[in-house]
Amino acid sequence: MSHSALDSGKAAAGSTTAAHPEPDGPTPSTPIRKRRRSFLPYGLIAPAAILELLIHIGPMLLGVWIAFISLTQLNLTNWLNAPFVGLQNFINGLNPESTIGQAFFSTVGRTLLYTILVVGFSWVLGMAGAVFLSSNFKGRALLRTFFLVPYALPAYVGTIAWAFMFNQRDGAVNQILVDTLHLFGDHRPFWLLGENSFGAMVVVNVWQLWPFAFLMLMAALQNVPNDVYEAAAIDGATLWQQFRTITLPMVRPANGVLLMVMSLWTFNQFNIPFVLFGATSPKEATLISPLIYQNSFGSWNFGLGGAMSVLLLIALFIASVFYIRMVLPKGADND
Repeated sequence: MSHSALDSGKAAAGSTTAAHPEPDGPTPSTPIRKRRRSFLPYGLIAPAAILELLIHIGPMLLGVWIAFISLTQLNLTNWLNAPFVGLQNFINGLNPESTIGQAFFSTVGRTLLYTILVVGFSWVLGMAGAVFLSSNFKGRALLRTFFLVPYALPAYVGTIAWAFMFNQRDGAVNQILVDTLHLFGDHRPFWLLGENSFGAMVVVNVWQLWPFAFLMLMAALQNVPNDVYEAAAIDGATLWQQFRTITLPMVRPANGVLLMVMSLWTFNQFNIPFVLFGATSPKEATLISPLIYQNSFGSWNFGLGGAMSVLLLIALFIASVFYIRMVLPKGADND
């Protein structure tokens, strides 16, 4: 046999070995490693899922069950054996001829108005601040920090400070509006009583919420290229035209999420009225969450309070689903 034939045989054997390499040795641990890797994501998610179940899902399901039983101060200590009343709590809460039903529907309407005013003013202030600080000028970083102070402060601290300014006839609010600006003559209003309480509550919530809108919109504006504004300015577009045709469409996805989050927060607002007015809010400033609290812990009718909570949950869920289906996909198309 010639040397060329031997070389050809060796080359063929080498190519066969390269195509089908022999294993270095047995790998029994490979399935075990794959199994460990498959369980790793579930192990990482398990602590958060357990905490979510204990903190949110469990109490929510318990609240739904309470809505179908007659739970009052008479059987609170033995609540597991409270009588089942079916839909009676819902009927009492939705009966427009009863005092409870009238209070519920009027409170829902007031809460809707409150949400529209707070979210609207917060968005306008947040957008104005974000557009103003999107340009480069000296002192911009200091203004950004200053604008975020209300959001950085604890909610209770800021609300208590506003309560002191509103509560006293000689407080800071009346000193500015009456003594300095002379808007009310010699009359010094009580801001936390009667019809004025609703406006005071709106002011406090806007003061706390608008920095969040500013922060989210400021982050969204960072993704808008300056070249677009420069091209529009060269074409003769005014600042308002640039805002309407460039800024708003470019931040529309962020706006969709921002408005939904702020609306849910505001509609469920409890901390601000509770700190401003105490356990019982004035009639003109009663929102849906404080009303549920008053029926549950003021009147000791936990079944009625649970029914109102379930109705609120259903309404917000339907509104959120409708908003996500109608608004967010349109905004997502503009990414």
